[in-house]
Amino acid sequence: MDDYSNRNMARRYKAYVNLFGTTYLHPRNPYIIGWWSAAFPGFGHLLLGEYLRGFLLFLWEVFINLNANLNTAMIYSFQGKIGQAKQALDTQWILICIPVYLFAIWDSYRATVELNKIYLLAKRENHPYKSFSIGAFEINYLDKRNPVMAVIWSLFMPGLGELYISRIVLAAFIFLWSAAFFYYSHFFQAVVLLFLGKIEQATSVLNSEWLLFLPSLYGFSTYDAYMNAIEGNKLFEDDLKNYLIREYQNPSFKIFKGNRVK
Repeated sequence: MDDYSNRNMARRYKAYVNLFGTTYLHPRNPYIIGWWSAAFPGFGHLLLGEYLRGFLLFLWEVFINLNANLNTAMIYSFQGKIGQAKQALDTQWILICIPVYLFAIWDSYRATVELNKIYLLAKRENHPYKSFSIGAFEINYLDKRNPVMAVIWSLFMPGLGELYISRIVLAAFIFLWSAAFFYYSHFFQAVVLLFLGKIEQATSVLNSEWLLFLPSLYGFSTYDAYMNAIEGNKLFEDDLKNYLIREYQNPSFKIFKGNRVK
């Protein structure tokens, strides 16, 4: 069991470390995952490590949202302009969106419940897993990371927190879409005009359709980086504990439970 050549024979693993990141099982709250899917389809699946489904649902949401003018309608509704909000919406695109939106919430909730069960089985099996991966382009390893630093870097730029904790694939995806949202919303152009005191121009230059994507992406990136930094630290401690038990603890060592003898 201790030989690395036999480590692919486990039925379930708690973690998988490769050059592009670390994927691992840990207990999650199904309601929290479902809530993130409701906030933006795809986010719940990305939190679970189901990247292909998460990317697909994310792209679907962006495509439908832009064609349905949903963000523009939301802004009008926030301003109390209900009539304009109704006129802005393209109902054909909205009706296409609803089934996929509900599926994203349901499927992420369902997957969380199932993965929690699998985690318990993997934890009981406690099969060894690789904690270090090195290649020509990257090095990835289990280590302790500071969750606060993960949050700070995510607030500077979405994706930096994921890069800090070695979630390379997700970091690249968030970088790409952050650049698209910043560029097409004219966010930084508005910031420059605001510093120059041209408030009306700063407001008028903003593209609300693209701008409203940013809060969701910022919130998700910050939460994902913080949560995975904490869980990654737990995984590092688990791997270290198992290594010390396997290599240094006497096999005959036992802890007996019961009343202390006075």
